[in-house]
Amino acid sequence: MPRITPIEAPFAPEDEELLAAMMPPGVPPIALFRTFVRNRSMTRAMRGWGGYELGRELSLDLRTRELVIDRTCARCGAEYEWGVHVAFFAERAELTADQITSLTHGGPADHCWTDPLDRAVIEAVDQLHDTSTLDDRLWDELSSHLDDAQVLDLLLLCGWYHAISYVARAAHVPHEDGAPRFDDVRPAG
Repeated sequence: MPRITPIEAPFAPEDEELLAAMMPPGVPPIALFRTFVRNRSMTRAMRGWGGYELGRELSLDLRTRELVIDRTCARCGAEYEWGVHVAFFAERAELTADQITSLTHGGPADHCWTDPLDRAVIEAVDQLHDTSTLDDRLWDELSSHLDDAQVLDLLLLCGWYHAISYVARAAHVPHEDGAPRFDDVRPAG
């Protein structure tokens, strides 16, 4: 049961405008955004940053972005936001079923991770989640694949999705129809 009930259509004109700005044309607004607009000032303030994190100006490619988001949400236990990203972006990010399972229930040493950058990104998310920093070895590994702008984007993207995960979990945002759940990708056995 949601702790903050997402608004439902028909939307007030101001809410309609905010929601339209956060979604692709013709796509109904997701529950998280319909929850956010309970605080219009906050929603207006965060729209720019959220748009940057998911937009073309982000220096990370789509795959790396989704590795960060999916792993962060999985580590935070944010099944809602993880499910939204897997449903909307996993195929475009060319994530295999094994990789989605690993991001959710495994780790960077799993057999499905053959690209050193993928492994480093997953390990970075884990270290940031566990320690709020990166050790020198991992910093050097990331820096061998990413430039300074990309490392900064990775760090802030991970932090942003911690915040999104906190809201989704604490407010009990209801799951989206058709979005997967953690158990849907649990390893067999």
